[in-house]
Amino acid sequence: MNLDGSMLADRYEIIKKVGNGGMATVYKAKDTILNRFVAVKILRDEFTTDQEFIKRFEAEAQAAASITHPNIVSVYDVGNQDNLYYIVMELIQGKTLKEIILEEGGPLPWKWSVNIAIQIASALEVAHKNNVIHRDIKPHNIIITEDGVAKVTDFGIAKAVSNSTITAFGTTIGSVHYFSPEHARGGYTDAKSDLYSLGVVMYEMLTGKLPFDADTPVSVALKHMQEEPEEPIEINENIPEAVNDIIMKALRKDTNLRYANATAMLRDLNMALKDPDGDFVDDQDTYTDEFATQRISTIYDEDIDNTRNGKRSKKKDNKFVAWIKEHKKISAVVGLILLFFLSFGGTWAFAKITAPKVETPDLVGVEIEEAKKQVEELNNKNDRINITIEVASEEYSEEYAAGYIISQDPEKNKKLTEDTVIKVVVSKGIEKVKMPKLIGEKEADAVKMLEDLGLKFEVEEETNKKVEAGIVYEQDVEEGTEVNKGSTVKIKISAGAKKIQVPSVIGSTEADAKSTLSKASFSVTVVYEEDASKEDGTVLKQSIDAGKEVAEDSSITITVNKVTQEKTATIKIDVKSITSGYDESDEAITDAEKKVSIKLTADGKTVYSKSGVDKNSAALSPTITGKGSVKLILEVKDGNGGVWTDNYSINLDSETSYTFK
Repeated sequence: MNLDGSMLADRYEIIKKVGNGGMATVYKAKDTILNRFVAVKILRDEFTTDQEFIKRFEAEAQAAASITHPNIVSVYDVGNQDNLYYIVMELIQGKTLKEIILEEGGPLPWKWSVNIAIQIASALEVAHKNNVIHRDIKPHNIIITEDGVAKVTDFGIAKAVSNSTITAFGTTIGSVHYFSPEHARGGYTDAKSDLYSLGVVMYEMLTGKLPFDADTPVSVALKHMQEEPEEPIEINENIPEAVNDIIMKALRKDTNLRYANATAMLRDLNMALKDPDGDFVDDQDTYTDEFATQRISTIYDEDIDNTRNGKRSKKKDNKFVAWIKEHKKISAVVGLILLFFLSFGGTWAFAKITAPKVETPDLVGVEIEEAKKQVEELNNKNDRINITIEVASEEYSEEYAAGYIISQDPEKNKKLTEDTVIKVVVSKGIEKVKMPKLIGEKEADAVKMLEDLGLKFEVEEETNKKVEAGIVYEQDVEEGTEVNKGSTVKIKISAGAKKIQVPSVIGSTEADAKSTLSKASFSVTVVYEEDASKEDGTVLKQSIDAGKEVAEDSSITITVNKVTQEKTATIKIDVKSITSGYDESDEAITDAEKKVSIKLTADGKTVYSKSGVDKNSAALSPTITGKGSVKLILEVKDGNGGVWTDNYSINLDSETSYTFK
């Protein structure tokens, strides 16, 4: 089922699948109300058909949601939609402790391991005080963040599984390497069972091995119930004495000899950091006869635990155990029947046991390490066929994250009759490519560059008066950025400047022409010219012909008719002052000497002429008519050949008179 893009409870938007577990499929999602990323676990179908399980699951998950602690993965919400039962949890970036152990391939540093154990014990302390027992403490359920913080996940859920799905034998023994003896035999489990599992986790961290291992889960369970583990200090001599003692105390089969609670174990773990070789671990401090749990003897129960007589006393195998070791194949079958019988409280549910059909599991979409674990568990459930996984190749994939299986051969649910190798193709994640510079490229060249890189594209064309048409001027992914191959890049192509049609303004007034052209997005320049035959103030010419299409914001020049009006000015001629006049009492002056002739020209045209003018006469006042600046020349001649001349340029737009004197 592909839930990518779907919405749960109108709130949680599923983004992508990030993992598969034995109980649930994990998705990364976004809480659209609180605007944060979360992890959503969707329970597998086989857990949703048992109504009793659903009731327990919801009750236990709600209890876990009430716990707040820095070393516990927070549970935010629990619900169901369309028969999909889900848990909304804190999204953690990091690795599981199991992944770290496998990567190291050997013992982890003891101080680091003790610090991790302290954080786990601190989480258990708070959970136990809230009456929540984990029941499935194992490295797979402990996430180490990038900052080195241990986070315990799946609190409260294991109880629902163990109580309501005990018939799902594979589920019950899926974590058998970390089960307490009482859990392995199907008995009562409590807080001390979690501390036993923590002891196994510490053992594995500090030795790189599990305290008990065997060919089948049943054999492992029997060892938890019957055998004593090799002390971790004998495997790794670098383990401090006190740390070794803490592990061995946590692994006591008699619950009365284990730590009374997580607080007591925390006390010793903190002390071990200060005094790693100290002898402060008390292996008797939780035992009292009054409250001791009474153990029920069985045929294989005798001398199970002789450790009360000393911390490291070696146990001699009883006859039954010795027989089991000698007949391992038979013992596995007998142990299976015996454990199945005990799990059901002595009922005869095992009366008819048939070998299960072996089919290829569905590994597509499963992380490769998780797939190997699933196959290992499948092998542990049957002793007829051995299945192995072989990575045939690695390929880039847009659908599956790196490390997840893309395809398998043989395909899922194929019935197997012999040992089989499942060849898988593993995802390398989405291939990354580096974004080239597209700005400034022609559209065809930019598209080819994107196609060559395996990128999709969307092209938008927009007018741009600054960029030539057909050229890329914007890209939504910056040059040099790494992007997923196959992703879509948006580019904008210039369509050039917007084209507009030039309107006709000839014959319009200057004001109307300016308004029309400005509204059409032209910038307008005005020059003036005179045409007496046309109406004053009208447009005579325009620099771009009407009807032509040009770029928006183009400049256009209009020529406006400016007809100058003629004006009149009075030109005064002070003859007496110009000629200095004459003395009327002087009888020697002739009439010819008393008279002068006067000529006035304007721009070379004679505008006034008069002869026989008496030198002592009053001033003359001829008028002239014209436009703008006019050059005046005055010429005065007397009878004796004397000439007086003068000139002046008069501006008729501003001057109305001038006097020659």
